[in-house]
Amino acid sequence: MIVSDTADAQVLDAFQPQDGTTNPSHILNAAKLTKYSQVLIDAISYGMRQHAETEKRLESALLMVLVHFGTEILQHVPGRVSTEVDAIHTFDTEGTVVMAREIVSLYSHFGIGRDRVLIKIASTWEGSKACEILEKEGIHCNMTLVFSLVQAKLAAEVGATLISPFVGRTMDWHQIHVPGKDYTGRKDPGVILVKTIYDYYKSLGIKTEIMAASLRNIDECIHLAGCDLMTIAAPLLEELRTADYAVTKQQLSTNGKHFNE
Repeated sequence: MIVSDTADAQVLDAFQPQDGTTNPSHILNAAKLTKYSQVLIDAISYGMRQHAETEKRLESALLMVLVHFGTEILQHVPGRVSTEVDAIHTFDTEGTVVMAREIVSLYSHFGIGRDRVLIKIASTWEGSKACEILEKEGIHCNMTLVFSLVQAKLAAEVGATLISPFVGRTMDWHQIHVPGKDYTGRKDPGVILVKTIYDYYKSLGIKTEIMAASLRNIDECIHLAGCDLMTIAAPLLEELRTADYAVTKQQLSTNGKHFNE
């Protein structure tokens, strides 16, 4: 299934993805548009009502902006939207839990149930512990910034609803630290990462969904077709739509053979 990485309603309607995300960079670009001025005014007002401290006011205002756009995205997709906890709480379990609860509460204010919201949390140890707490409360989590099978295993152990392995950024690391190798096609380290996690999860019947993220080109999409979900930016979706060859489902799992040898 396709997850569109955009806050543009026209793009959502054009490609009709299953889910959506509130990528902060896309939200920033959308928020600069005059038609969303009232959204910012309302968000600032909300932040001022919630807290006395300037920093806390800004944090709550930001959440209101994210939730507003998340709610807008949900008007154009049938599934869920991922909204992320501020990176400042990456190594703070309590801070992550508190912010996640506020996000869910704000969505509820707009009439959006928990079943349509994924809280995006960094896959640190602290983030994983927060995920464990939240999932037990019925708040579904998207563990992002996954770069290893170890992180994927931990996410499954704490009951994460979904994980986001980063394909393109995994490739970046290898090109910087292990340059000069052939990373094309199936040799792409990011593609290998997702396939390894997929194989591990499916061989053990793990229910946590896998959403390939940080996809940079058609080649990566082709070799990961068949993954549970893929989050793809609008320009790449357009490139895929106009490509002159079919994208077919790939066999990603070896039924655990890789881990049983």
